[in-house]
Amino acid sequence: MLYFLSYRTMDIHEKQERIIKEFKVLGDWQERYKHIIKLGQKLDPLEEKHKKDENLVRGCQSQVWLIAELQDGKVVFKADSDAAITKGLVALMVRFYSGEDPDTIIVTKPEFIERIGMQEHLSPTRSNGLVSMVKQMKIYAMVYKSKLQQQAS
Repeated sequence: MLYFLSYRTMDIHEKQERIIKEFKVLGDWQERYKHIIKLGQKLDPLEEKHKKDENLVRGCQSQVWLIAELQDGKVVFKADSDAAITKGLVALMVRFYSGEDPDTIIVTKPEFIERIGMQEHLSPTRSNGLVSMVKQMKIYAMVYKSKLQQQAS
């Protein structure tokens, strides 16, 4: 958990650069896949009560459950998956977007995916699943942005 907390103190652009550096120091994609799997192993498991159909990310070949809550104006994501690489991918996305305000999530593209060459090394189904994860996180952010605007008026 400490690993993820340090990322919460960075702004999203710093997180982006840190992730890029983290992957650049790894050699080939075999090493990078091992790193992605380790990220998934470090992800706090999602409670069983949250592993239900309404929390599944549509468009993922593997099962990916994603939930979000608003804490002090920031969106905090929790996730889990039944597949090692997919769990690592969702852990990476949780690390990137969790703890950010809704507007930041909505407007910030995870450029590190392209910059580290991840999309070209993922199978088409995993790549589509990653896109679906990002889309779902942005939808949660839009919902929370709307709720915050309603509370302000």
